[in-house]
Amino acid sequence: MQVYTGNGKGKTTAAIGLALRAAGAGHRIFFGQFVKKRRCGEHKALERFSDLITVQQFGTGFIRNERANEKAAAAAVEGFMAAAAAILSEEYDVVILDEINIALHKKMIDMRELLLLLDQKPARTEVVLTGRHAPAALIRRADLVTEMKLVKHYMDAGVPGRKGIEW
Repeated sequence: MQVYTGNGKGKTTAAIGLALRAAGAGHRIFFGQFVKKRRCGEHKALERFSDLITVQQFGTGFIRNERANEKAAAAAVEGFMAAAAAILSEEYDVVILDEINIALHKKMIDMRELLLLLDQKPARTEVVLTGRHAPAALIRRADLVTEMKLVKHYMDAGVPGRKGIEW
């Protein structure tokens, strides 16, 4: 199991890179997004591999408050159920749960349920969990943890996000 976390840019991008590498090797990938709802450039790229990569979004958009609203929480639960089905089906070689750490942090998904699911994961299935605020229990459980650290970002100076670069 892999965890990509931290306050820096690149967690989803790293997961997409792994998905493309796996698709290039002929693996089947499930890519579930738990917070994002907007269809961005990466979705168009992943669609080119739709025979190998399944993309599903369960987010309602970025959550600004400490607690998620009911609609966002329900979407996260729906996403968790789809993720569990993907992991347990053995249909996918790689299961990426993008921004699931945010859903855990906002208490939209129960940590114990995720740990129980990971206990049932088939040995050959690689699971990747992304998002800020990775819980210590996931970090301990993971085989690989990468922390993206923000050192400097041009958006802090007022430069807006750019199509094809940030979204």
